[in-house]
Amino acid sequence: MKRKNLGIYFFIAVVLVMGIYLYKSFSYNAQKITYADLMKGITEEKIDKIVIHQNEEVPTGSVTVYYKNNSTGQMYVSDVNQYIDLFDDLGVTYELKDVEKKRDIGIYVFIILVLVVGLFIFFVGFNKSISSSGGGGAMMDFGKSRARQINEDVRNIDFTKVAGLKEEKEELAEIVDFLKDPKKYTDMGARIPKGILLEGPPGTGKTLLAKAVAGEAKVNFFTISGSDFVEMFVGV
Repeated sequence: MKRKNLGIYFFIAVVLVMGIYLYKSFSYNAQKITYADLMKGITEEKIDKIVIHQNEEVPTGSVTVYYKNNSTGQMYVSDVNQYIDLFDDLGVTYELKDVEKKRDIGIYVFIILVLVVGLFIFFVGFNKSISSSGGGGAMMDFGKSRARQINEDVRNIDFTKVAGLKEEKEELAEIVDFLKDPKKYTDMGARIPKGILLEGPPGTGKTLLAKAVAGEAKVNFFTISGSDFVEMFVGV
């Protein structure tokens, strides 16, 4: 992922999260029911709890019904007092909620927009600052491979260019054959080698031998320093 695109992806993610939060906050999943549905539920004893909500414009409000099968129904009424009297006459237990203030959606949206814009500006500024600084920029490159692909210089290198190391070249001949035709080995059930470790003091021809293997097999050759390799995993 390119560093310059991180701010865009972060901004989109924040907007999506805020959008989901708004949807969850202002949406209600109760099924709309009628007076007949309410009376049927009471008669058949399918209702677990009834809650009456009063609006600011009293006596309007709503009646929320919680059924025993974990479903929820809701109906809006013009006069909650009529249903209070109805439930009292029927001996139905209900819960009366206090007057609810309407949610000011504009304030919520304004606050969320300020947060989103603020986070976006902060992230973009932070990204630019670490990009311009040497040490900070390296932090964003954590885990990235710094291996360099070298092909032109390797194509003309083969085992004939490596002096000595007869036993090593004989052992690596099978690796070369595998790189040339891996299907031959996988068809026999052989496991693909994860890597070959060449050990020895500096100047003994390890890198040249690795280039010769790539040249013999006609495959790409990648090189990376030991410090860069360690930095990919530990970040130092």
